[in-house]
Amino acid sequence: MLDWLKNAVFYEIYPQSFKDSNADGVGDINGIIEKLDYVKDLGATAIWLNPCFASPFYDAGYDVEDFYKVAPRYGTNEDLKRLFDEAHKKDLKIILDIVPGHTAVTCKWFLESSKDEKNEYTHRYIWTNSLGVRCTGIKEIEGELRGFCERSGCCAVNYFSTQPALNYGFYNITADWQHSVDSPEAMDTRNELINIMRFWLGLGCDGFRVDMAGYIIKNDDDEKCATIKFWQEVIAKIKEEYPNSAFVSEWCYPQYALMAGFDMDFILENPQSHYDDLYRKENSYFSKETKLFPTYWLDTYMKSLQLTKDKGYICYNTGNHDNFRMSRQLDENGMRLVYAFIMAMPGVPYIYNGDEIGMRYVEGLKSVEGGYHRTGTRTPMQWDDSKNAGFSDASKEELYIQIDEKNDRPTVKKQLSDKDSLLNEVKKLIEVRKSNKSLQADGRFEPVFIGEGYPFVFKRTLNDESILVCINPSDNDAVCEFTGSIDCVVYEYNGVTVQENNKLIVPAWSASYLKLNK
Repeated sequence: MLDWLKNAVFYEIYPQSFKDSNADGVGDINGIIEKLDYVKDLGATAIWLNPCFASPFYDAGYDVEDFYKVAPRYGTNEDLKRLFDEAHKKDLKIILDIVPGHTAVTCKWFLESSKDEKNEYTHRYIWTNSLGVRCTGIKEIEGELRGFCERSGCCAVNYFSTQPALNYGFYNITADWQHSVDSPEAMDTRNELINIMRFWLGLGCDGFRVDMAGYIIKNDDDEKCATIKFWQEVIAKIKEEYPNSAFVSEWCYPQYALMAGFDMDFILENPQSHYDDLYRKENSYFSKETKLFPTYWLDTYMKSLQLTKDKGYICYNTGNHDNFRMSRQLDENGMRLVYAFIMAMPGVPYIYNGDEIGMRYVEGLKSVEGGYHRTGTRTPMQWDDSKNAGFSDASKEELYIQIDEKNDRPTVKKQLSDKDSLLNEVKKLIEVRKSNKSLQADGRFEPVFIGEGYPFVFKRTLNDESILVCINPSDNDAVCEFTGSIDCVVYEYNGVTVQENNKLIVPAWSASYLKLNK
């Protein structure tokens, strides 16, 4: 596993909403460069940059028109290279968000593939061999395009109808229009993906977050054997040339993703993870309502840890551009305890920009660039109390998405000046994590007390260092048995857990990290 990931903390930047440097209402690369010192001061060591490639933006850039070109609204390829260079001067890594499974309908490849005459892009996408032959009802295919071009056939799509699926082949062939995973047609697409990755790594990129990584091969088996083999080969090829490059997958099944060669996999809202039951929905464990501990989450997590031991990292995040912000479900106490949880977990933590100040989900916004319910999570970053919260000097009407207009909206400036703010608590937690190796990516995780409700107590251990993490998201003090010996308090919020005889007393709405005697 990569050395630089062992103490990494990632900060996700949604570029169009982060910082606008030229007053056009849309965030850009030069705006990100302006704020690198902020990211560094937060304590993050790496940035995950959401898609910044040329696009018609039907899906906010996840519909790529040209994988080799920065979208003009963000700047130029030279600007992105300068971002890499400036970040590296500050010891920050940057990974790009890459969408390997589909393109935009405006992509040159697709326009050529849609023509009736054969050309080099004819088989770049998944097409049936006539308009009357449908491609729906096949695993990993969401829908199809048909009746829009001179080519007679239906083209598979991965998500929106504006996202035609690229052809990496089928594991189980069920029709004569399907290509095998090792066919020349599928290999051409694979080689193009490798070339794209080489291009950006050559300019200074440090790796990739891979969108929809588990959906590349169509008609795969239940164990994703062909998809796993595909990524093993692609990632191995890249790492021969760029051994320090990092790959994180949007797969959400770490036992598959890490076997496939990814360094990290996100835990998101798949049916098996029960991630939502911790802090992503109403009545979750860290919310105000009385509730039981989600033991089914822990059971799944422990199985995943065992299956992925020494293969890579399972990563928790505060949220991302696709989820409701956690402030929609949690008050500030709840958010602080979630941070105490995330920063004490194995793997690599991710913070979505704005979550560190508790930015709100803005309700009732009209969909922007395919955001729909996600639009309220993608509102502009709130820097200060100046025009448009310091995001942009454009007029209100020109902003990419309407800003949170409430007078009490949180801002970076307010919270930096308040030593008790959420932002300063997050900075403190990141520093504590970085100062204690047992809390970092490789520390062993061991549940210590999991009752019907509270507290939640677990231990992190690396070599001869052990830290006990005690969290109690309830209105009453919680008590549990513990026979170890406490050396000192490493971190506390809202009261310190104390030991009396063989019991721990964990104050209401508190979190403590306690270093144990050897």
